[in-house]
Order: sequence, then structure tokens, then C-alpha cells
Amino acid sequence: MSSTTVIEFKVKGKKEQFVAIEEAIRTALFIRNKCLRLWMDGKNVSQYDLNKYCKVLAAEYKFADELNSMARQAAAERAWSAIKRFFDNCKATHPRGGLGYPQFRKHGRSVEYKTSGWKLSENRKAITITDKKGIGKLKLIGTYDLNYYQIDRIKRVRLVKRADGYYCQFVIQIEPPKVETEPTNRAVGLDVGLAAFYTDSTGYAEPNPKFYREGEKRLKKLQRRLSRKYSKERKLHKQPQSSNYHKARNRVARQHLKISRQREEHAKRVARCVIQSNDLVAYEDLKVRNLVKNHCLAKSINDAGWYQFRQWVERFGQKMGKVTIAVPPHYTSQECSKCGTIVKKSLSTRTHKCACGCELDRDFNAAINILRRGLSTVGHTGTLWDDPLNAWGEGTATFAGEILYEQVRSANQESPSMTSGECQFN
Repeated sequence: MSSTTVIEFKVKGKKEQFVAIEEAIRTALFIRNKCLRLWMDGKNVSQYDLNKYCKVLAAEYKFADELNSMARQAAAERAWSAIKRFFDNCKATHPRGGLGYPQFRKHGRSVEYKTSGWKLSENRKAITITDKKGIGKLKLIGTYDLNYYQIDRIKRVRLVKRADGYYCQFVIQIEPPKVETEPTNRAVGLDVGLAAFYTDSTGYAEPNPKFYREGEKRLKKLQRRLSRKYSKERKLHKQPQSSNYHKARNRVARQHLKISRQREEHAKRVARCVIQSNDLVAYEDLKVRNLVKNHCLAKSINDAGWYQFRQWVERFGQKMGKVTIAVPPHYTSQECSKCGTIVKKSLSTRTHKCACGCELDRDFNAAINILRRGLSTVGHTGTLWDDPLNAWGEGTATFAGEILYEQVRSANQESPSMTSGECQFN
């Protein structure tokens, strides 16, 4: 079974080449919006109709004809993707079903080419965009070696604009690498939080780096500088802002980009360590979209990066053949991990105290409950543990390693998130 991977390079070129890239991005956005308008005005418009409409736009607009034909089709596919997502939401039973009506976009950040419109150099250290936009030859800066892949394996090429420059992405079809790992005979439950990034069922608490909070002082300083450069008079007379304003805006965008990259790398590193150290990882199937509605905690929840963490946990779990299970989050913090009694507590109560004598940190107690639910999901038949610290050990009825490796396939079938590898962790 083949899969795709994305390899990214930063591109080096001249100023006029970057202007041409921006023109190509605007043209792709124009085609996407036009295809969306065709769907809104017409009836029973299919994806094939949108692809045919690209040729009509090329004949009508000269700047659209300058873009590669497959790049125009890729822009039409983006419009169809928004349309299909809307129909899928209408059929879904979740509370957001029916939302997400396709919208026109004012700004774009990328243009995508398929198997034509580009050509790699002999040493594959440079790429030439061969359409009529005038982008030309761009030098690729990065550590990856494209000589390792065959040209016919490259299915798409994207030019992406970011705050710190322009990038080229290669979508490559590959055979998924098999990573052989030794059984660890360990399982763990994870309870994510704000005080600690996560607390596992052994009592370990991973520190929360709080990248946004740490960079907020610098960010506020840059935003104050940006506000001083803004001219209401220019806006009133519909004149563009000054070049100093755009420079200050770019500095703010760079700071946001730095924070997002820090958060992504942290989630990737921690998720890899968790997967390598355990054969089974259970976590809560949280809906971050609902949690951030609490305006008192929204900033801290978004700063924690639970979304990326779950994504990387499932990706590494699929790659290394480990079991990852998303369990229902209901009452994991309220239920006593020793006797099962519901002990109601507010968010400010950080210690779990039960009449049975169990006294644990709130997140530690929840992590044990999450692990227990995860084991029951894969068909584990064991007894409840008397000692919460021995969450995986002699209290189980069957040998740990035997359970986990015999039931990897069944767990993947029971958990749709394992097959997709793209679900988001709160």
C-alpha cells in the first residue's frame, strides 16, 4: 500500500521571480473563486464541469492562459474540495453538520502544479517553472536529496509563500517505510492539560513549554510598532499603506511563524518519545473546537498544541506498528481510578480525594482511567488495579506484550483514526 510524503525546500531567486510567483498564486486563487461562482450559479455542476471551465477561463483571460493547464485544474480541484466538504458536513450527524458553506477567498498563499509545468535540473538542486508566468529557475535550499526518488513518483509541486520567504513542496508517492521496533511490554494513558503538557498513567508529567506565552512580550512589542505605522488617512482615501507598515507587518508574521514552528517541533518530539517507549497509547478523544469556546482558557488551550500532538501520536503509531486509541473523555477526571465512584470536582480542584482513601493528582487519576478504557477497547480482560501506581504490571490477567501485538490489527479496525492518521488531538 503506497502513501504520500511531502518534502519541502526553501527557494532562492530574484525579486522579479518572487513577483511572478505571487502573480501565479493570485491567478490560481482567481480560478478557484470563478469555479466556486459557477457552482453557486449553476445546478448539478460536477468536478468534471469545473475542470472544463478552466479552459473557458484561459480563453477569456490572458493572465489565466499564462498559468499552466494542470495548475488551473489544481485550482479547480481546490474549489471542488470546498464544495465536497460542505456536502459531507450536511450529511454528518455531528453538531456542526451543514456548516462550512464554501466562501470566496481574498488572499492565497500557494499555487500547485501537477505532473507538468515544472522541470528539475540534472543534479535536482534547482527547479524550473516552465509556464508563461516568468518564474523561471529557482534554487532549492534544503537537506533532502531528491535523487533518492524517481521523477514519476513526484505527483505535485507547490510554491508556497510564507512570512520568511518562499518554499517549494514536493508531494511524492512512496512505499511506507517499515520501522522494526522491539516490544516494550508497556501501555500508557495520557491526560493532556495546561499545568503540564500531559500526565501519564505512571505519574510522569511532561512540562508545558508555553511557547506563545513566552513569546508574547516580543509579539506585543512588534504589534505596537505595527499600529504606529498604520495610517487611517491612507485607509480613508483608499491608498496603500507605507512600505514601513508592510515591513512591520512582516515582522509580526515572522514571530507568529516562529511560535507555530516551535509548537510543531515540540509536539513531534514528544509524540515520538511516547510511541517509542510504549506498545499501546490511550488518550482522550477531545474536541478542541468546543473547548476553546471558553474565552478564559482559549489562549492557553491553543498554545498547548494538543491538536498537533494527537496528530503526531497517531502518525508515529501507524509508522511503528503501535496501538493508539482515542477513548471517550466523559468523567475521566471525576471517576475514582481505585473504586470507580464519581467524585465531582471543579477545574480549580487539582487533587482527587475519594472516600475509599484514594488521593491522587487530578490528571494522574484521569490518566489511569484513560488507560483502563483504552485496554478495554482492544479487548483486554483484566481486573481493576488496587494500586494506581502499578497501572501496567502484575494486576493484569494476561501477558502484556502478547495482548498488544496480537491485537494491533483489530485495534486499527476498531479505531478509524488509526487508518487515517490525520485525526487531531484536542
